[in-house]
Amino acid sequence: MSPFLGELIGTALLIIFGAGVCAGVNLKKSYAANSGWIVITMGWGLAVAVAVYAVGQYSGAHLNPALTVALALAGDFPWKDVPGYIAAQVLGAVMGAVIVYLHYWPHWKETDDPGVKLGVFATGPAVPNAAANLLSEIIGTFVVGVAILAIGANQFADGLNPFVVGFLIVAIGLSLGGTTGYAINPARDFGPRLAHFLLPIPGKGSSNWAYAWVPIVGPLLGGALGSLVYKAVFLGKPTGALWGVLAATAVVLAAAKMAKGKTANAASRRSL
Repeated sequence: MSPFLGELIGTALLIIFGAGVCAGVNLKKSYAANSGWIVITMGWGLAVAVAVYAVGQYSGAHLNPALTVALALAGDFPWKDVPGYIAAQVLGAVMGAVIVYLHYWPHWKETDDPGVKLGVFATGPAVPNAAANLLSEIIGTFVVGVAILAIGANQFADGLNPFVVGFLIVAIGLSLGGTTGYAINPARDFGPRLAHFLLPIPGKGSSNWAYAWVPIVGPLLGGALGSLVYKAVFLGKPTGALWGVLAATAVVLAAAKMAKGKTANAASRRSL
């Protein structure tokens, strides 16, 4: 199996199990309906573990553009392979989302709320606030970047590493996922959101593209910071890239906060 195919199949598996648990918990007339957030976080954690077990030996099982870029910035992955990995991850995410759509075919008509239908595919903020939502995604993916490298530095019994990574995702979901739904992966959000936009889902409503940049930019910045901080603090090998990413993060957060302020001012003027 080529690395491209490995990333495609692995990311498709990730979305089949991850978006699948969201569908089971949230769509009407599912036996799993209303089973709650803990079920969703466990489903996503096991999704990651299964996907890593499936393709780790072929591609390294990045399954996440934020992780691919972070490893490249840290010097642990060749930049020439980054575009192919990201393309495979996005395509795999779209394929996984289409399979979930087909699996739950009759349940879309039974579910009235278009927001619930979108939530099967893509993330969204519990409290819309661009700067705060962006910061949540940065922090969550920062933890992923640091923790995955830290986990990899430990010796486990053969075959246990992917399972530990899966529980890392469960921990992030339980502790940090309540604000934005913890995309922590641009492909995981963009691919299924694109599928939602293209698929003939009854009564689906908007795909909320206005928010879609947050689960792309936030994880890319957070993952890069995580890998570079790990390299600087844990390994004592700081690089200039760390300061560049820190500066970029500050600029993007400031821009998001300023944009929110301008929007609020404009709304206030309209109400006068």
